[in-house]
Amino acid sequence: MNDRGWRTFFAVLAGVAVIYFGTTGREPGEDGGISGGLIVLALLAAALVWHLTRPAAK
Repeated sequence: MNDRGWRTFFAVLAGVAVIYFGTTGREPGEDGGISGGLIVLALLAAALVWHLTRPAAK
């Protein structure tokens, strides 16, 4: 897999992890939906991973 493939994989994995950990651990009576803030946080995490895993300049 090339560099871009790995970067995409890790960025998506980071976003899914944020959503997963953001929705687990709620009280049984709480609403189980995904909030807009959680989506924004997942997108920011994915963008951060995408930025931090870029190849070094040649």
